[in-house]
Amino acid sequence: MQKKNIPCILIAFLLTVSFISRAQNTTKQLFNETAQQKSHRLQWWTDARFGMFIHWGLYSEAARHEWVKNRERLTTQQYQKYFDNFDPDHFEPKKWAKEAKAAGMKYAVLTTKHHEGFCLFDSKYTDYKATNTPAHRDLVREFVDAFRAEGIKVGFYYSLLDWHYPDYTIDRNHPQRIDNGDSLAYAKINQGRDMEKYRKYLFNQVRELLTNYGKIDILWLDFSFPGKNGKGHQDWHSKELLKMIRQLQPEIIVDNRLDLNDYSDGYDFETPEQVSAQTLAKYRGKVWETCQTFSGSWGYYRDETSWKTNHQLLDLLISSVSNGGNLILNVGPTARGEFDYRAVSHLDSIAYWMHANNRAIYGCTFAPDSYQVPDGTKLTYNPTTKRLYICLYDIPENGKLKLTGYTGKIKYAQLLNDASELTYTQQGQDLILNMPKVRPPYDIPVVELFLQ
Repeated sequence: MQKKNIPCILIAFLLTVSFISRAQNTTKQLFNETAQQKSHRLQWWTDARFGMFIHWGLYSEAARHEWVKNRERLTTQQYQKYFDNFDPDHFEPKKWAKEAKAAGMKYAVLTTKHHEGFCLFDSKYTDYKATNTPAHRDLVREFVDAFRAEGIKVGFYYSLLDWHYPDYTIDRNHPQRIDNGDSLAYAKINQGRDMEKYRKYLFNQVRELLTNYGKIDILWLDFSFPGKNGKGHQDWHSKELLKMIRQLQPEIIVDNRLDLNDYSDGYDFETPEQVSAQTLAKYRGKVWETCQTFSGSWGYYRDETSWKTNHQLLDLLISSVSNGGNLILNVGPTARGEFDYRAVSHLDSIAYWMHANNRAIYGCTFAPDSYQVPDGTKLTYNPTTKRLYICLYDIPENGKLKLTGYTGKIKYAQLLNDASELTYTQQGQDLILNMPKVRPPYDIPVVELFLQ
């Protein structure tokens, strides 16, 4: 009897060990921060919901995509003309900051170094920096000072890739990549390059950025691409890099592109890029920020015509918040240091809407499941003030908005833009909300419901 039970007991024991092992593998941690502590650290960011991305570098002179060096397979020598002629004489970061603030953006992230390797800051570890161009300025310093003066949180983007640094090994994303190249071909072309020297350079520059500019609120590291002829956490020494970052700036918020997905605290937020508003629902329950452009590129692209409409941009903002996430919207300044006229027009449009309706954005998230979404609308919800916001993409032709299952749940209704009362009547378990006879002067008007 006992002998027959031994295999069963052993199997049960092994299954238990296996389960515990799998559980541990999915909950590996690099730090001792609790979920509550993390939530508190990210509170300002999750309340803000809306930020500005700024992609700016030498590629703004080429004006044909920020990956122009990669796309056209330009050598460092061929790319040098952009360094020699970089002279942003119209760069006024105070103006940038005022435009961001007017649009309702609560934080801003600037590319201190993009994949091209050019540094907008005065790094002591390279000569390939703005202070050595005709600009003769630490552009990052001026950005930081200007945006802080407007009360906007400051973030740095830093590319893990570097197509200029001589010891950065050539990979499948490098301008001098080998089409269909195998590992032997890449080993041959990388003879004389030392990735360890680049890692030291990477660590030194991140340390500079997090030491020389005061408190930095966000660090956007971009990006990992593990696999054949790629680079991942082992190439960047990501664990050690993140530990250094946390030591230098304990409250900083870090994105998820270090290839540390095996650790529950290997990043603070996910970064769905250029996804449609319709796909954002799948991120509910996660901590995330969708990064989006006005057009199809991040850097200034003079001849590009694929610009989003004002309605599409506003929909991205509302859809992000209604699914519990943030939107960071990118501007690609020109080589003279100004926001493109099309970007300014869009920012002005967003500013007009946000001035009247930002209560539906700040501090909001997705609505509780108990509130059905009326046709032609999207909902956001502020759990602190207990107010529900109905963003009206379509207003019923009869002027009656049916709220199914809302009976007994609200105590007052108004248009958000002017706080004018909206009356309603009860019809069974539904409420019939009387819309204004004249459509409010906003692309997407908002109803504010005060909940019981």
